[in-house]
Amino acid sequence: MASHLLGILKIMNETFDFWKLIAGLGIFLYGMYQLEDSVKALSGKAFRRIIRTYTNGPLRAIASGALVTGILQSSSAVSLMVLAFIGAGVMTMPNAIGVIMGANIGTTFTAWIVAVLGFKIKIESFALPLIGLGGVGIVFFNPNQKTSHLCRLLIGFGFLFLGLDYMKGSVENIAQHFDLTQIPDLGLWVYLVVGIVLTAVVQSSSASIAIVLTALHSQLITFDVGAALAIGAAIGTTTTVLLGSMGGIQAKKRVAVSHLIFNLVTGIIAFTIIKWLIWAVSLFIDISANSVMGLALFITMFKVLGVIVFFPFIRVLTTFLIRIFPDKKMLLTVYLSTTPPEETDISLTALRKEVRHLLQECQLYALYLLRIDEKLFFDEDLPFSKNSKRKLTLEELYENIKLLHAEIFSYYSKIQMHKLEEAEAKELARVIYASRNIMNSIKNFKGIRYDLDEFDGSDNQYLNNQYKQFRKRLVELYHDIGRVMDLEVQEEQYRKLLQTIVHVEESDKKFVRDTIKAVSENRIKEMEIASLLLVNRLFSQACRLQVFSIKDFMLNSEQIKEFDRVLDMKEVMDEEIAKSQE
Repeated sequence: MASHLLGILKIMNETFDFWKLIAGLGIFLYGMYQLEDSVKALSGKAFRRIIRTYTNGPLRAIASGALVTGILQSSSAVSLMVLAFIGAGVMTMPNAIGVIMGANIGTTFTAWIVAVLGFKIKIESFALPLIGLGGVGIVFFNPNQKTSHLCRLLIGFGFLFLGLDYMKGSVENIAQHFDLTQIPDLGLWVYLVVGIVLTAVVQSSSASIAIVLTALHSQLITFDVGAALAIGAAIGTTTTVLLGSMGGIQAKKRVAVSHLIFNLVTGIIAFTIIKWLIWAVSLFIDISANSVMGLALFITMFKVLGVIVFFPFIRVLTTFLIRIFPDKKMLLTVYLSTTPPEETDISLTALRKEVRHLLQECQLYALYLLRIDEKLFFDEDLPFSKNSKRKLTLEELYENIKLLHAEIFSYYSKIQMHKLEEAEAKELARVIYASRNIMNSIKNFKGIRYDLDEFDGSDNQYLNNQYKQFRKRLVELYHDIGRVMDLEVQEEQYRKLLQTIVHVEESDKKFVRDTIKAVSENRIKEMEIASLLLVNRLFSQACRLQVFSIKDFMLNSEQIKEFDRVLDMKEVMDEEIAKSQE
């Protein structure tokens, strides 16, 4: 056996152009990427709409998955799309499994294209014109126009077949000097593993199948070996979806594991009955005369077989995966979960405390946003961080805050179902109004996130300085709010809150004055002026809303009226001063 292997290696060394094969694979993958990307750009919304809308029921889900994958030429893209829909909660688990199963059928379309066109027609006769026309078109058309995406589509097809031609050329010399009888009988399971590893490495079952079809066409491998490699490629493609689900929610993990289970079990079944499947293929196609078409049919047959076998068990698989990956419901509320809403006097106190908790989590979000150390304001982790046992991302924190507000509103609705005294009803209304102000505040902060990042990374020194000023203003606001929270006498809280809102207004006016001065000195451009003013407006409004929320859930009704009256008088006075200065 050793002498056989040495002889094979010698022939390969003399005749095999390794770098041509790698170049061909790279060009093929680039063509696949361009093809997928251009099709998504041309009709991406339509495909997402099909998957989102036309997946009501397993059969429709399978059909939609097969259709979209056949057009997009990428089961991985469709599978990752499904992960996104599952994460957003717009698709059920059984339907997601159906789409995954359909995607496995749709991906066979690539094998048929390669088998029918790649080895039947002289590739240069249409691949090079496609690349030429597409390349010229990209230069002349606007990148955002549909015409430009159509040109990229042409380039994608051109590179797809050009890469295939390179791979064919790299192995043709081997085929001329190669004797299949020299290959030792390693067993088909070895080629199964090779197919799995190859696809896991290149992250594309279509590319793996193209390599297998090329080797089969050049008679480097037998049909049995090609069939085993194709089964391995189907199993190996699951790595893309598994990687896409890492660190995701439980629903995403279920979809990824369902993809693995389906492909693995289908692969095991197909490998177990591989001889019978090959015999079934031979009934329709003469394998010895047209092995490439035969392998395309083989791939289609075993993937359809997998769908038929799994179809009755979609619900069972869903139940199993939910049991393995149960939803981890985080306890968001601190006070409401332990206080029955029917105890109105206690429940109002609990609701007020929960709104204060909501404010703290929103403050934490703003601190994360501006990269300010939360230890300046909180001695220990807030409840969300404690429950998750790690630092949450901005996105996770925002989602938890929204869910907490939903629970607060739900609890508020339950309290309203019981008989309340007039004073209790008014207090309840003020507290829930405070929670709404807090949520509007965090929406403002979320809306300026990327603008603040641009200011921080800008080449303009003025924008950098304004970013630092926003951080300073937030720190000052939260120190003021902290002092208000520490006070026990409402009258002192009232006075301190008034000072805080005055400070917010003065900071806002100072920002406008500084911006006007910077404009007059040509330190900022027109677009930067617009961004700065918008960010300042939303930032200042977010600060006001937080102060107003504290006013509504900490002060009594008389103090709230007086607070509002003083602010109205101050606003009128400011307007009069402004008029007198004009």
